[in-house]
Amino acid sequence: MEQTYMKEKPILQLVLSMSLPMVISMTVNSLYNIVDSLFVARISENAMTALSLVFPVQNLVNSVAVGFAIGINAMIAFFLGAQEQKKADWTASAGVLLSILHGALMMAVCIFIMPDFLRMFTSDPDVINLGIRYSNIVFGFSIVITLACAFEKIFQSVGQMTVSMTSMLCGCITNIILDPILIFGLGPVPALGMEGAAIATVIGQVLTLVVYLVFYFVRPIPVTISLNCLFEPPEKNSSEKTASGETDFRKKDSKRKERLSMIRRIYAIGIPATLNMALPSLMISSLNSILAVYSQSYVVVLGAYNKLQTFLYLSSNGIVQGIRPLIGYNYGAGEWKRVKNIYNLSLSLIVGMMLAGTILCQLIPGQLIGLFSSSSETVQAGAAALRIISIGFVFSAVSVTSCGALEGLGKGLPSLMISLSRYVVIIIPTAFLLSRFLGASGVWHAFWITELVSMVISFFVYRKAEQK
Repeated sequence: MEQTYMKEKPILQLVLSMSLPMVISMTVNSLYNIVDSLFVARISENAMTALSLVFPVQNLVNSVAVGFAIGINAMIAFFLGAQEQKKADWTASAGVLLSILHGALMMAVCIFIMPDFLRMFTSDPDVINLGIRYSNIVFGFSIVITLACAFEKIFQSVGQMTVSMTSMLCGCITNIILDPILIFGLGPVPALGMEGAAIATVIGQVLTLVVYLVFYFVRPIPVTISLNCLFEPPEKNSSEKTASGETDFRKKDSKRKERLSMIRRIYAIGIPATLNMALPSLMISSLNSILAVYSQSYVVVLGAYNKLQTFLYLSSNGIVQGIRPLIGYNYGAGEWKRVKNIYNLSLSLIVGMMLAGTILCQLIPGQLIGLFSSSSETVQAGAAALRIISIGFVFSAVSVTSCGALEGLGKGLPSLMISLSRYVVIIIPTAFLLSRFLGASGVWHAFWITELVSMVISFFVYRKAEQK
């Protein structure tokens, strides 16, 4: 399939055609996150607390999987734009193999550390027990998560957004359907409680991967994934080969260096992208530590907000996922003017989405928090928190768009600088200091202050990278 449409179609039509399927799938994915929490909250408030505490580590696993896959995505799009098919095939094949290794490592580490991790935030044995029961099942399928993410980004890199949408929708909708059945029991299915929520999650993830594999084998894409691509011998030229085989050795050595260089380039994008996505986990865990001093209900509020904001930010991320391969392809093809136009259009779209989210959080914050707790104290505290935090939503549009565009350009470190500002360097010390004066409200004010400062930083970081 010829990919030149990425540099030929009108910008608006191209961005919408690539982004809308991902916005839809991200919206459903965020809906699944909310529905999953709703059902867990009906088990008990301790179950919701356990889920809130496990979520940062769960997000870390997803961050490693998606972050590395973003590196695969950017390099494939770049090589296709530069008309280097063999390098695109090799990148896809190496990316899948490395994703399997990442999944196995994370499975072992996360299951091992979870008991001690949970004890850092609570001494309640019921919360710890619920968290361990849930996490053991979810992390046991880490390889499935990393593989599904790798295939997702590979399909996106060649413009197959509808396949990505279909796969994600199948997984999320299955999860939503299975949640009440497995958690509370239905007919012959016993009530499994917390384990039921975890099993529904992993079944959805497995189905997502299966759908990708079916599409790959039934309807091949413009890149090939196979071991042959990884270990293809260097091309031989008998007229150049010496009797000792010295020239062939040089070719093998050159090929080896080239492959190592390509792996480094994937990680150079993937590691910062992973950190970009993992930093929110560090932020949530740090803020949980600050809030737990005041009341466990504030931990529930932060967990509820974290679920709600995924509906907004994952939907915005759908636009980012749509433009990332477009920017990478046009950058590889030398179409810099189109790169600028894609960035400006996507920024406008994300600003609109953030504005809509702000209006909802200002008008009905109590109803939104009430989805996750029946405690009047928690709902009241959560409503106040949402009104304050949502002030920064529109500011964050610049940071979100700039990070995605920089990853598409293969500039992982500038993207990481923006995320470090948003999730660590500014918000954690600001939240700590303000909480000394304003109590828990200081943590909520730290959100919009951070987004305002990060917006300014993002503007200058992206412009500087753009000039290079």
